[in-house]
Amino acid sequence: MSNAKPPEDASQDIAADLAALREDFANLTASVSALLHAEASAKADTVLGAVERARQKISETAAEAKDRAATAAPDLEAAIERNPLTAVLVAMAAGFLFGMLSRSRT
Repeated sequence: MSNAKPPEDASQDIAADLAALREDFANLTASVSALLHAEASAKADTVLGAVERARQKISETAAEAKDRAATAAPDLEAAIERNPLTAVLVAMAAGFLFGMLSRSRT
């Protein structure tokens, strides 16, 4: 006895198997896509959190520097009034140094 199926039945079985394979592939594609989307969303949240923390730290540092400059300004003015010649010499030295550093080296 032969277990051979008629060609019509075998063709239908192959068509059903192909349809099931297509459905499985579509489900797998959807699952991978959802996983990638979730992973990308989590990474984006991590990056945005880091950027926000960095922005906040920069803002705090800028505010601290502004406060320091505001408190140092009266002291600097008083030092210039007490020693004007020294202030002029320091300014000249700083200008000279800046000029030397910014000069082209060709």
